[in-house]
Amino acid sequence: MRHSLPPLSALRAFEATARLGSVTAAADELSVTHGAVSRQLKSLDDYFGVALFAKSGRGLVLTHHGEQLQSGVGEAFTRLRDSCAALKHEVQEAPFTLACPGSLLARWLIPRLDRLHRDLPALKLQVVVSDTEQPGKPADASATLAFTEPPWPADVEVIPLMTEQICAVVSSPLAVQIDSAQPESLFANTLLVTASRPQAWPQWASAKGLDPNALKAALQQGQGFDHLYYLIEAAVAGLGVAIAPKLLVEDDLNSGRLIAPWGSIETPARLCLLLPKHANLRRCEPLAQWLKRELKG
Repeated sequence: MRHSLPPLSALRAFEATARLGSVTAAADELSVTHGAVSRQLKSLDDYFGVALFAKSGRGLVLTHHGEQLQSGVGEAFTRLRDSCAALKHEVQEAPFTLACPGSLLARWLIPRLDRLHRDLPALKLQVVVSDTEQPGKPADASATLAFTEPPWPADVEVIPLMTEQICAVVSSPLAVQIDSAQPESLFANTLLVTASRPQAWPQWASAKGLDPNALKAALQQGQGFDHLYYLIEAAVAGLGVAIAPKLLVEDDLNSGRLIAPWGSIETPARLCLLLPKHANLRRCEPLAQWLKRELKG
């Protein structure tokens, strides 16, 4: 064909040999055998029908035709190397942006953020608040950390980190009014709800065998909050009974600020890292492993 090119591997062997002046040196740089480079150079001689190198002592020098080819090939490979190096530098040096719902950020990630920066300095992590408690496509972030239920979107890479557990929690003063042996005793209190997790109360009530009609009536009389973070703070303030992921209230449970009288249940949701399709998984892997260790710890 008029505009066909010889094999790129042969041009690469030619460029390295011309630049280094030695087949042996070219073979070392390319991590191939001396014979492999010699065969590639012979294929170019056959392709063009002229000799591109001539022997000079124990080395090689370019012929007139070789110099003609080297002037274009050398520049092309230099630009190719520079472009690859620039892209690699940009990818490695660019900050890794992690989007996270405000409740998860404030109640779990921020207390660990300093340790995360110390453990993974090369990641150059930047954290931003996602617009909603419900994760969507992490289009503008390197990854999104969020609770989400399968099936996973086809256009998102998902790294599951842990199974979600949810629990009904109350402040310590309010707990004295609740019978831990009778989950239905919570109906005597104000239920705290958030629009971002409408499925949480029904999931928990079903697992505890509560009357769905009684739950519906209690929720209609409940106190609503836009965000899960505010919901949990309202529970800490003693405004009622809240339903929340156990992960986000563990510190409060450990300190005694909140009590989970009826334990926790497992839901279909998972805490996941969500990445754009075809994302650089190798760059995200250290973060995923760090999160898994923290969650186990």
